[in-house]
Amino acid sequence: MAQQHLDPTNPLTGPAATGDALAGYLRAQATEFLRALRLHRETGSGASGSEGSAEAARALRRSARRISAGLHTFQSLLDSDWCEAMRPELAWVSGTLAMEHAYTARLERLLTALHRLSGSTALPGQTAGTAAGRADAPAGTRADSTAGTRADSTASGRADSAAGGRTGPAAGGRTAAAAPLPQRAAARDAGPRSPSAPERGNLTVGAAKAGALLDRQLTLARTRAHSTALQALGSSRFHAVADKVAVLASEVPLTRAAGSTDLRPLAAAAQDRLADAVAALPLVTAGNPYNAAALVHGLSPDTVPHPQDAPWHQVRLLLRLHRYAREAVNGPKGNAVVDLRLLSAGRALNRHRDASEAAAAAAQAARTPRIAPATAYALGVLHADQRHEVEAARFAFQQCWQKETVRTS
Repeated sequence: MAQQHLDPTNPLTGPAATGDALAGYLRAQATEFLRALRLHRETGSGASGSEGSAEAARALRRSARRISAGLHTFQSLLDSDWCEAMRPELAWVSGTLAMEHAYTARLERLLTALHRLSGSTALPGQTAGTAAGRADAPAGTRADSTAGTRADSTASGRADSAAGGRTGPAAGGRTAAAAPLPQRAAARDAGPRSPSAPERGNLTVGAAKAGALLDRQLTLARTRAHSTALQALGSSRFHAVADKVAVLASEVPLTRAAGSTDLRPLAAAAQDRLADAVAALPLVTAGNPYNAAALVHGLSPDTVPHPQDAPWHQVRLLLRLHRYAREAVNGPKGNAVVDLRLLSAGRALNRHRDASEAAAAAAQAARTPRIAPATAYALGVLHADQRHEVEAARFAFQQCWQKETVRTS
């Protein structure tokens, strides 16, 4: 299995990359930024955004992150005042464009977890008339929420009768409603009578209402994030950033000594910062599956992010800086060379961040005033499930990080 971790492009070996290579890397990323911006303007942006517009926004974020990382890691080779002014603006662009996608993915993650915890293998199928802007809030979830509300105010037998009548009115829905309770229970135990029956029956009243509450909150947040992104892209602040990137595509503000300065020591410094941050993580605890460490302080009344997650988030950012530094040192073809060890570690940390933020969203929804106890219980189970996902992501990171990289000379 060591062959999966070959590292033929170690920044500490091979021919020296100088400031000229850094200039080429930054120009390439600036050109990609401008190309993505042009694509975003050509595809347009509606109330929910088209697929082409969403892909252009992702490309803008990718190039902005790489430019900002290059300015951070190799700042000593660039004009310091220009770097200090440019980095916060690039971070603002990347963060603003990332929010809509983050809320979309978070809602999908939580709804999928609700169905999984309720015994369903997947989200209910989408109908053809589902709006594109609400594609992450399945129609089955809203239907289950409506059914759960009715069931909350009527007897459970009447709810089952109504479900049977809607599923197959010609197949004896009224007969099932008029049958005695033991016969109706036997009919339910006999299995689903149509493909839509499992979609309704797999969510309890509390889970259905929890899904509806999360749908409302995260869809509203996503809509606001979309509006904020549109306003940002049309603001004078963004146009100033785009103008600076356009200048960067043709002229990189290198220092006089940058042309003969080796990039490898700076890239190695980024790698050392990552190694120090990883060494501070509780990897011994994370290496024990089902250690429940991620559930500590799970009942804390604080609404701030989970304190034990912050070091892992910092490692994720440092790992990204390390990867981008490798790309700059490796030259124009650096993006095509992938260290599978770093890639696996990055995926584990991305999963850690997503689960942590999803757990925080479930906890925030559970703090909604005057919700039913069943809804609060379902949100508590969902929060614990996502904290277990945090623990699993830490275990996955520990497993892939402990594997030694085999370097080739």
